[in-house]
Amino acid sequence: MDMAGTTLRLKNKEERILILAVDIDNDLYQKTKISGPLLGKVQNLNGATQLALADPEDTDANTMFEAVKLYDQLIEDGYLANVATVTGSEKEGYNADMEISRQLELVLEQYKADSCVFVSDGASDERVIPIIQSRIKISSVKVVTIKQAKGLENTYFTILEKLKEPHYARIVFGLPAVLILLFAVSYILGAGWEPPAALIGLYLLIKGFGLEEGFINSFRGFGFSIDRMSFVFYMAAIIFVIAALFIAYGSYQSALQSSGSSVGSYAYAIEGFLILVPLILLLYLVGRITDSRDSRYVFRNLKYGAYIGSAIIFWVLALSFVAWIIGQIYFSQLIDFTVVAIVIGVGISGIANMLRRRTLQQKRLKDKMVVNELGALIGKVAGLNIKTGRFTVNTSFGNPVSYSVDRIIDISDKVVIK
Repeated sequence: MDMAGTTLRLKNKEERILILAVDIDNDLYQKTKISGPLLGKVQNLNGATQLALADPEDTDANTMFEAVKLYDQLIEDGYLANVATVTGSEKEGYNADMEISRQLELVLEQYKADSCVFVSDGASDERVIPIIQSRIKISSVKVVTIKQAKGLENTYFTILEKLKEPHYARIVFGLPAVLILLFAVSYILGAGWEPPAALIGLYLLIKGFGLEEGFINSFRGFGFSIDRMSFVFYMAAIIFVIAALFIAYGSYQSALQSSGSSVGSYAYAIEGFLILVPLILLLYLVGRITDSRDSRYVFRNLKYGAYIGSAIIFWVLALSFVAWIIGQIYFSQLIDFTVVAIVIGVGISGIANMLRRRTLQQKRLKDKMVVNELGALIGKVAGLNIKTGRFTVNTSFGNPVSYSVDRIIDISDKVVIK
């Protein structure tokens, strides 16, 4: 085992130091059924041993052993120290970050550390450094790497092991499978290669600009359950989406046969789809508001006013632009529709934001406890600035942190933020 990283430079022996290892994809639970967090030398040694026995090639076990080794060194040198391992989620991304945040809060509640030494097995773990730094100072970082033989055979088996993990399997097998299906469906419908190429380009655009997590978060609380009233609205929205796609395809075929222009045909297809968009958005928003009411997240309902404003702008602009392309309106009319859409959309969004801020003033946030969606304690509200739309939270470490009011999900006896 080859260890690389910064040399420990801990001058103050009166500081309470936490040696912290992170298992982002939660291999510990997947392979040993041991749940994080693990606090103390005994728990970490047991967890690392069980993980090494279950999968000797897993680097997380070596990271945990290295954390215990550093703990022993610090104790021997006279430092006040403890060792802990926190685990994320098999899904990685947002889920893993939230779980690591929750477990780290639990560890710090039991061991009031002044700083920590972060033990990592590579770049994938080091991306959680900002999460750790928001809760505790990082004094040092240790990177643990495993020496592998350079033969082609070892590389081959390493790749095979990685492909067994869901995260890499989705990338290597899932994306090509979706691409093949898109081109197959497009070929059967006679739509050519352009629609699949457009969808691929849209996905790469979303991925490239980091918008993927935002889309996932927007559908995280979808609440698609037959036991809820919102199920009716969501099902109706899905049915109308399918109907809109059929209308779009029918408009495309009709325009292609009559004019032969591919650009005009696509414009008619978009126009056909946009006809039902207001109804789809209305059903979706009513479903979300119903879910918010059922979940006691009444404060969240006002936020959907801003969504309605944005949706109106997008719909009117898209419909007007398509109508101009196919010659239904003049360019001057396109400008007029654009100005009207922006004024209406901004007006609705402004009214929604004003109502939300008034609600915040009436709720009297000061001194209320602040927790995240998983229930982990963040701190206590110290103040609210309505003009800037931000509120300040004093964390359990005494550090003030500023948040946007848009992150507030619910306000009751405590404030829940995402």
